[in-house]
Amino acid sequence: MNIISNVLGHALRIIFEFVNNYGLSIVLFTIFVKVLLLPLTIKQTKSTKAMQDMQPRLKEIQEKYKDKPEKQQQEIMSLYKETNFNPLSGCLPLLIQMPILFGLFSVLRDPVKYSVFADQAAFVASDNGFLWLASLTGTNNLSMGILSGVSAYVMQSVMTPGDQQQASMKTMSYVMAAMSFWWGYTFPAGLAVYWTVSNLFSIAQYYLIMNPLKAKLANSKEVVIDEKKPRIKK
Repeated sequence: MNIISNVLGHALRIIFEFVNNYGLSIVLFTIFVKVLLLPLTIKQTKSTKAMQDMQPRLKEIQEKYKDKPEKQQQEIMSLYKETNFNPLSGCLPLLIQMPILFGLFSVLRDPVKYSVFADQAAFVASDNGFLWLASLTGTNNLSMGILSGVSAYVMQSVMTPGDQQQASMKTMSYVMAAMSFWWGYTFPAGLAVYWTVSNLFSIAQYYLIMNPLKAKLANSKEVVIDEKKPRIKK
């Protein structure tokens, strides 16, 4: 984890040396990381779309073989093979991203330790606020708590398909918003800026890239599933 944090810390320092504003550096750094992770995000989107398209046939298999678990598993694996779907493909991008996100959290929490600034004095001297924020190291900032919570709620709502807006998903959106509000309020403002910008970028990314990608996949041969002609062996 320290290796990842050190690399990210050096990247943030390079950005800071160009713009000479710590708040703007965090914004640009957040966008840089999101773009860096875009290939993994696209891969995860494709996997999610494939799983959604398979749901009718999966439910049919589960219903038909509900009393025969071994047969049910065989048919599900046959379906995966037929559609070239790897059930782990949706998890791997997320697992790869997690160390990066944890490393990023460490950098923003302690930028001096990870070489963003030469020493604490340089960090304090550079912390001259951002927009309406007097300091990016301060905590208990209500405005950043609200921005973090609202942006997290909107992101969760936007990225949840309409046909999945069930009670459990809505509850998750509220929980995510509440947690984000608490993080934004209690963590240093610099971390809250990162979290808010990350959420806003994810929303824009969904509308500009992910939503068109899903529409394209629905009409492409990448996911070939004929719901009208289930091929379940008797």
